[in-house]
Amino acid sequence: MAKPAPRSRQGTMKRLYLLRHTKSSWKEDDLSDHERPLAPRGRRAAPPIGVYLRDHAILPDLVLASSARRTRETWELVSLMLPKPPKVVYEDKLYLANADELLVRLRQVDDEIDSVLIVGHNPGMQELAERLFGDGDSAGLAKLRGKFPTGGLALYQFDVDRWEELLPGIGRLTDFVVPRDLV
Repeated sequence: MAKPAPRSRQGTMKRLYLLRHTKSSWKEDDLSDHERPLAPRGRRAAPPIGVYLRDHAILPDLVLASSARRTRETWELVSLMLPKPPKVVYEDKLYLANADELLVRLRQVDDEIDSVLIVGHNPGMQELAERLFGDGDSAGLAKLRGKFPTGGLALYQFDVDRWEELLPGIGRLTDFVVPRDLV
């Protein structure tokens, strides 16, 4: 029996974008943490993230977002700047998810999807971003390790065919941007 031909790696890449929600408000004491809205600063910071995505031709196939109000509002404002908003799924289990929980969810993504953007919360977003780093933008990694601020966006590429192949240390960080860099 002949061996199967080796699989070509050309064009087989998954892309992941990790976006921490923009600045939220603490003014309304009667609201649960889950229902806190964006602060005015957060509402101003979100559209430039969408402009960055648009100008860099980054249009994810799928957006997975925490069901928290601040992540929903962040994504709504970001998506207004995109030529064609992608499919978005709001999930309760992403609310305050840790890095392990985020990675488990990513590994469940359909392999026909090549790019995913997660809108979530710290510390899980920063932990996942640090854990996935294998090579790439070392200055971006240093900035990310210093702080993954509200509105921070980490962009990763993975030389894998299937989302279940995501492992710590195999990601290539291509950029890390924060709102103050975009205005």
